[in-house]
Amino acid sequence: MASETRTAAERRTVATPVGDARITWHTADRPRAVLALGHGAGGGIEARDLVALAGALPARGVTVALVEQPWRVAGRRLAPAPRTLDTAWTALWPALARWAGAGVPVVAGGRSAGARVACRTAREVGAHAVVALAFPLHPPGRPERSRAAELTDAGVPTLVVQGSRDPFGRPAEFPDGTDLVEVPGGDHGFAVPRSAPVDATGALAAAATEIGDWLTARIPA
Repeated sequence: MASETRTAAERRTVATPVGDARITWHTADRPRAVLALGHGAGGGIEARDLVALAGALPARGVTVALVEQPWRVAGRRLAPAPRTLDTAWTALWPALARWAGAGVPVVAGGRSAGARVACRTAREVGAHAVVALAFPLHPPGRPERSRAAELTDAGVPTLVVQGSRDPFGRPAEFPDGTDLVEVPGGDHGFAVPRSAPVDATGALAAAATEIGDWLTARIPA
């Protein structure tokens, strides 16, 4: 069982079996849902897409909870094995759901490795849905090593947000029927070329609108 303590106005710490995780809350005035977002293996909650969603979605009634895995909180540079990431996520989920409030649905999500964690654990934690940002469908140049099963086995409605030139899987590579928002020109980190008609800020703002629409359609009134 995880235990938790309040450490700052919008930041809370949760003790898990693999170390302390940290949740930073960007709270809607009257939240209709919470979107919990984990980070990738190569960075933290400062990733541009996580920051964009934390800035945009509270105005639409969706509280965004940015979750830092214990390895990041401890200052380590390398992510642990997937099972350790899953252990931390499932352990912190009850506290996260409790802080969300009774009757408020909690959507799991994350970028890259965090998206994989959200998909793998969605059934176990009882997530309302999943938002998978920059889902690493396969290692670059290795499409035969597909991770599509993690996505399709999530067991809840799942939205993929993918850059059009992501080497870990371009939008057309995803299974038929995948709910997908394409970030035009975006790479795995959603950076876009200078020649693109819309810069990264504009592209992510457009994606945030589509994510908000998708969530709103699945949140009980």
